[in-house]
Amino acid sequence: MSSLEDAAAEQGPETMEPIPAENDANAAHIITVTAGATVPTGFEHTAAEEVKEKIGVDVHISKDRGRIYFPITTDKLFQVHLLRSVDNLFVVVDRYDHYTFKESKEETLKELQELASKLPWTNALEVWKLNRSFKKKKCFRKGGSGAKTKPNTEAVDATTEEQDLPQAAAAVETQANVEGIPEEEESTEAAPEAKVIKFRVTCSRAGDKHSFSSNEAARDFGGAVQEFFQWKADMTKFDVEVVLLNIHNDEVVIGIALTEESLHRRNISHFGPTTLRSTLCYGMLRLCKPQASDIILDPMCGTGAIPLEGAIEFNSSFYVAGDNNDMAVNRTVNNVFHIQRRRADKGSASGMPIDTVRWDLCSLPIRTSSIDIIITDMPFGKRMGSRKKNWDLYPSCLREMARVCRPGSGKAVLLTQDKKCFSKALSRMGGLWRKLHTVWVNVGGLHAGVFLLKRTANTFGQTPEDVYESRGANNAQEEEKELS
Repeated sequence: MSSLEDAAAEQGPETMEPIPAENDANAAHIITVTAGATVPTGFEHTAAEEVKEKIGVDVHISKDRGRIYFPITTDKLFQVHLLRSVDNLFVVVDRYDHYTFKESKEETLKELQELASKLPWTNALEVWKLNRSFKKKKCFRKGGSGAKTKPNTEAVDATTEEQDLPQAAAAVETQANVEGIPEEEESTEAAPEAKVIKFRVTCSRAGDKHSFSSNEAARDFGGAVQEFFQWKADMTKFDVEVVLLNIHNDEVVIGIALTEESLHRRNISHFGPTTLRSTLCYGMLRLCKPQASDIILDPMCGTGAIPLEGAIEFNSSFYVAGDNNDMAVNRTVNNVFHIQRRRADKGSASGMPIDTVRWDLCSLPIRTSSIDIIITDMPFGKRMGSRKKNWDLYPSCLREMARVCRPGSGKAVLLTQDKKCFSKALSRMGGLWRKLHTVWVNVGGLHAGVFLLKRTANTFGQTPEDVYESRGANNAQEEEKELS
């Protein structure tokens, strides 16, 4: 696995650097806070293991799936941006595991308004300012009228993308001054003593026992935050920080965002119709535990998201990526080139242990029993392929995977939403594969499974003939029986 320094070279827009020398005076003033992170739903424990391994702290997994919390000191703050399993990061202002909401909507909203002035904001704001001080300048949201801004829905990209939760953002357009916040480097008009901080509040809520909506909670809490700090509300050109209000049944978390956009966008420059999130790719890779010198195959690579993440983080293995679609192969090649060019621009070695091939999935140009790990995102039959075609495709590709995978030691990690078809195809493999574990994940609102399979010691080609029959042939036999 690559070191933290190597990982830093691969981070995209949110690349972090250690605190510069001029900030050494602050070393004596180290703050310990609770950091929160949104992670791919289903891979919370994988993220917790990574945090424990790389930062050395214990992790609390939220009751709200897709979130973890862990303590972090300000001298190690940059390390959280190097985690590969997290989408968005935020510093927790306060968290209530069992918050008691009032019965009436009016009382609840009034209580949320009062809460804004009672929260311990000081440490969280210090961490937010420190986070900005050593973050590379990107800040597209600060630009003038010509700057590109993200749509409002991006505000809660990581907090709710893995969940089908209502979202809301509230803002009140009133201008005010704020004292004690350092002046932004790119500001040219505001006076140093009267720099206006722009903010917005986003709310994600789950549970059916709330008397209020997400819009109402964000609106009233945001108005109270504005009144307390005298900040200016702005939905698009806010000053990086986003105050997050997350409500899950009786759990309430208030935090300040440390990332401007989800870290899952770090590797891909050329997107396809079903590009997999890099954070989900990392979870799948970690599930199969790549070892040095392993040959890892992605026979349906699409944009190359899985082998790219593997070549960056588990770079002692070698990756072979392929697809039967010319456009997909070209996207993978372009994404690899993008990472190589980014490495070269930073003075790092640009070589990557990855190769890309165009091939027929059901007849791979690979020697029998030569692959250690197969990991791929199989067609769901939604945006790519169809459920009907999957009944023939899945058995064919599982057989071909069994042929090239090493008997007795080989593994496969396969993602699919077509669980019925996959289970049926697996049962017809004549004992070539054994299912070890399943992780249920949310992929774009679809309930999918990540299946960890072990290649048994059974010899390929010596299974019963009915294993090789397609679904169409089986249906034809059934129809003949009915007619006879």
